[in-house]
Amino acid sequence: MRTYRQMTRNDRIRMETLLKAGHSKADVARILNYHRSTITREYQRGAYLHRNTDWTETERYSSDLGQERHDWNMQAKGRALKIGNNAELAGQIEKKIIKEKRSPEAALSELDADISISTLYRYIDHGIFLKLTNKHLPIKGKKRRKYKKVQVQKRVSAGESIENRPGYIKGRESFGHWEMDTVKGKRNVTKSCLLVLTERKTRSEIVVKLPDQKAASVVEALDRLERSYGSLFPELFKTITVDNGVEFADCAGMERSIREGQRTKVYYCHPFSSWERGSNENNNRLIRRHIPKGTDIDRYTDEEIREIEQWVNGYPRGIFGYRTSAQEFEIELKKLLG
Repeated sequence: MRTYRQMTRNDRIRMETLLKAGHSKADVARILNYHRSTITREYQRGAYLHRNTDWTETERYSSDLGQERHDWNMQAKGRALKIGNNAELAGQIEKKIIKEKRSPEAALSELDADISISTLYRYIDHGIFLKLTNKHLPIKGKKRRKYKKVQVQKRVSAGESIENRPGYIKGRESFGHWEMDTVKGKRNVTKSCLLVLTERKTRSEIVVKLPDQKAASVVEALDRLERSYGSLFPELFKTITVDNGVEFADCAGMERSIREGQRTKVYYCHPFSSWERGSNENNNRLIRRHIPKGTDIDRYTDEEIREIEQWVNGYPRGIFGYRTSAQEFEIELKKLLG
């Protein structure tokens, strides 16, 4: 009769060797003198997808991975897992991150779960969840931003340099200053692109589908926005900061009002300095959760683009105490309207 005992590192190595040699789990249990259920649980603990030379994937067992997860579980003994046997909470967390494309931080804020963010990342790292793994995370951890030296511009910008933009705009204390960029689709396939505008203080996003990547289409999109906001446009869009892409070459057209005079002021970033439009870049990553790089944007309808815009603006933001950009924008708009 077999008595209960824990597997050792050596047992796990022998198990991996036997499985690679073609033995079944039942064979492994018999040879190592463990109950079959023990071998099954251990296999699940150390299972991973192995990429073959023909790019197919095969499930395999890793003794290193099994030992790592065992060690972590032993370390956690004496303090019950906060996720415990709460399958409902685990399912809600998985739904938020996998289906609704939330970050772990945003998911916890919406669920008001009594789990720290570091604990949740640890659970995901060690395979506590049934479906949720690191591959579902938009960004694994936070990386320190690397600022590159501003490069010398080889051609003159179409308009005024960001060097001449008032310093108070950089502080994000003033509302109505935007960053503008384009999100492009599959190269040499997609004609259309997305024009994205991000308000620097509230991180509110406007996403417009353009038929092509020409400067005239950008001007036409701004014309439509001005018609939509009417006389409020100059107050709502005080400045717009762009890069030196050809789609933003018509500075005069972007600044010129469809009525008369100037509707906004456009500033141009230094070349290869996307960090000067940091809000734009961060929101573009949110859009890419729905439209990955290499996707044909032509196949997305205007309605689907609006839904993505609403999703971005409804995303809980840690910088705002997990309020949304839509909520912050509404507060600033009410101030503007008096």
